[in-house]
Amino acid sequence: MATRKQFDDYMMPVYNPANFIPVKAKGSIVWDSKKKKYIDFASGIAVTSLGHCYPPLVKILNQQSKHIWHLSNALTNAPALNLAKILCQKTFAEKIFFANSGAEAMEGAVKTARKYANLNFGKNKNEIVAFNDAFHGRTLMTIALNGSERMTKGFGPLPSGIKHHPYNQIDGLEKMINKKTAAVVLELVQGEAGIVKAKRNFLSKVKKLCKQNNVLIIIDEVQSGVGRTGTLFAYEQFNIKPDIITSAKGLGNGFPIGAILTTDKIAEAMQVGAHGTTFGGNPLACSVAHEVIKTVSKKTLLSSVTKKEKLFIKRLEEINKKLDCFERINTAGLWIGCKLKITDSVNLDTVLKQCYKNGLMVLKANNNTIRIAPSLIIEDELIKSGLSILEKSIDQLQQA
Repeated sequence: MATRKQFDDYMMPVYNPANFIPVKAKGSIVWDSKKKKYIDFASGIAVTSLGHCYPPLVKILNQQSKHIWHLSNALTNAPALNLAKILCQKTFAEKIFFANSGAEAMEGAVKTARKYANLNFGKNKNEIVAFNDAFHGRTLMTIALNGSERMTKGFGPLPSGIKHHPYNQIDGLEKMINKKTAAVVLELVQGEAGIVKAKRNFLSKVKKLCKQNNVLIIIDEVQSGVGRTGTLFAYEQFNIKPDIITSAKGLGNGFPIGAILTTDKIAEAMQVGAHGTTFGGNPLACSVAHEVIKTVSKKTLLSSVTKKEKLFIKRLEEINKKLDCFERINTAGLWIGCKLKITDSVNLDTVLKQCYKNGLMVLKANNNTIRIAPSLIIEDELIKSGLSILEKSIDQLQQA
């Protein structure tokens, strides 16, 4: 039997995982190696949006596994073509590129934007504007986009030509977004910052400046996309038409896949040989993702996300009224941030450990926020039960 000690013995120490090892899961329930049960409010960081071992996805994966597992991109395959078609049909996009992760999709999006700017406006139009408190991945390019010292310290020199501006701040944007700017990269909802939404006037200013200066808008929908915020993609709620969006996480419900979505005009800049991937467009991943998009894009499912969000808000506000434990509660669909009132006994680490002890899996955001990102189809009774565990856990810490 695998043990937690084996992680310390054999794994590179970039994580500090919990002491238990999950071995089985179904829906929004996870069991560890000692048969202890947990309610899953994490879904693998907003990944298993249809829950664990969702039967239609198991069926699709089994069927595809009996046909073709992998091909090089010297060939195409039906699952990739079908997935590309449905993504174009249900979004602004006209062309798709498949990758393996959100970070790879972001890398490819920046490459695409720079290539488009170079071909259409010259080599000096290459700067990328990103925003403080963002999270775009862990590669060298994406930590450069993130910009925080916590992410970048010790990894230099980083890719150049990237500028940062305070999120939701209009002052100074006109100097930041100019004729040298190839693209603006932003999240419409910042997850790592604690579920912070972009303000309307901020987005209006970004759109105006990008139009004036022929700047592409790249929306990072790696975590906000595929139904997480109550629409198939978050951009639908913000009166903005992106030039490029990136997707991953919930797209494969746990099977690794990422995607770049863009227009015909922009895609023309990326000719044969301009970009590539070994595993992107894998038939197994694409067959699963196609079923995910078919399911998540249904109006009944998306409307239920908003209903479940209201249930979370109501119950969390009740907990806060009783325990006075949150400074604020931010939500964007089933993507919730509860900023803790830190005390000697109540902090992010102690709350997570106590939740694990009591049978609840939640996430961190920033250094002070509980992040909740359950399955989009989690049952209402499990929501109530999980929040009762959260209340119990915080109460126990306050009484300690």
